[in-house]
Amino acid sequence: MKVAPPKPFTFEGGKRAVLLLHGFTGNSADVRMLGRFLEKNGYTCHAPHYKGHGVPPEELVHTGPEDWWQDVINGYNFLKNKGHEEIAVAGLSLGGVFSLKLGYTVPIKGIVPMCAPMYIKSEEVMYQGILEYAREYKRYEGKTDEQIELEMNEFKKTPMKTLKALQELIADVRNNVDMVYAPTFVVQARHDNMINTDSANIIYNEIESTKKEIKWYEESGHVITLDKERDQLHEDVYAFLESLDWHV
Repeated sequence: MKVAPPKPFTFEGGKRAVLLLHGFTGNSADVRMLGRFLEKNGYTCHAPHYKGHGVPPEELVHTGPEDWWQDVINGYNFLKNKGHEEIAVAGLSLGGVFSLKLGYTVPIKGIVPMCAPMYIKSEEVMYQGILEYAREYKRYEGKTDEQIELEMNEFKKTPMKTLKALQELIADVRNNVDMVYAPTFVVQARHDNMINTDSANIIYNEIESTKKEIKWYEESGHVITLDKERDQLHEDVYAFLESLDWHV
């Protein structure tokens, strides 16, 4: 049975807006429950998809951080064009990196980086992650094991220029986090095996925000938005957003 892939979403909840950003090889499903929770509590939420995400993995490797950053900016402008003057941003993993980049690029009301990497993983580790994602996606499409192996062998022949560019993006944002002045709530899962968890301390210590907090979630892994403490995360993100000085 073929399952329909997730789509970008916009949940209209009120005048206050939140841009929700998914992770590398992720999609809007990563942040959908958070979006629904915030919508119920009066926030309009928009989650774009990055180019090459939520589609067959063969398309992912022909895109890169510049494409994805453009999708983030388009998402921000989408909310602006809908009349939202004040926009907060919450992002998971790569989405967290982008949320920080937004913080020193455009006016942002508040930032919630969740499990955002500031250290560069080796290309090998990242490559294994892409292969795992590709295999999962093909299973999800309902292909036979035989078909999957054939396609994976082809897939492995594709050059992955994306990974080098991704490393450069993370390094660039890390060098600029001291230009973030917006209120920030740093979220980090204790059992995060995907990134170096000290990234959270780097973000917290180096941003220049006068209003900043950090919270460690002791029971969660990297995709914290879908893990066992997600209800607590929803409450915490909501409390942080409510503490901001909104004009609407």
